[in-house]
Amino acid sequence: MSDVTTSRVAVVTGGASGIGLGIVRHLHAAGHPVAALDLQEDALAALAGDLDVLAVPVDVGDRGSVDAAIDRVRSELGAISIVVTSAGIDGAAPFAEITPEAWERTLRVNLSGTFHTIQSALPDLVEGGWGRIVTISSQSAQSGAPARAHYIASKGGVIAMTKALSYEYAPLGITANTIPPSIIDTPMSRNSPEMGAHLDTVAGMTPVRRLGTPDDIGAAVAFLVSDDASFITGQQINVNGGWYM
Repeated sequence: MSDVTTSRVAVVTGGASGIGLGIVRHLHAAGHPVAALDLQEDALAALAGDLDVLAVPVDVGDRGSVDAAIDRVRSELGAISIVVTSAGIDGAAPFAEITPEAWERTLRVNLSGTFHTIQSALPDLVEGGWGRIVTISSQSAQSGAPARAHYIASKGGVIAMTKALSYEYAPLGITANTIPPSIIDTPMSRNSPEMGAHLDTVAGMTPVRRLGTPDDIGAAVAFLVSDDASFITGQQINVNGGWYM
């Protein structure tokens, strides 16, 4: 096991709150220069005031916005070696009531946003001959769930894309893994009209008898981007409190 953490530039989308913030905190604690990319500019400002990280506004569904954000990271922190895609939106509606607009918006942020971010940063990982890609997907993309077909389709696409990346880039020293969390106690979960009132019930049904936390995900990501995880790629690391998939 490695005793020394090599400092490498990390990009985390959705890094200003929830799961993304937990990831940012863990990578920062591990000694990595971290760029937190997020659409929430107020939350980014608060994060930058709390931690020595680069806070960059971005709309991950807009390729121009992503490319500009990645260019800024390169300019201010250097070549990127770690890419973590946590930005995402949720949504619930019976399948017959999902509007084309809701479908397109969900895939634009969750799936296309993941694609844009990874592809924009990838030349740095390839040139450096070392890289770590971690995507945040969802347990629901493994199990299915009612009234969330658009969300589940987007996260299922993230899982499939991550597996494709792992095959294509493993020979170049780049690993790609996905974490499909179960219910994590975040502002998005608490504010969900479908889930927020039922979180305590879900916690009681979870084998470990609690909800997950952003720190649970952050700790897993910190391991997956380390040198100790060099033989792990193309995997779904189920940080889910014991739910069987």
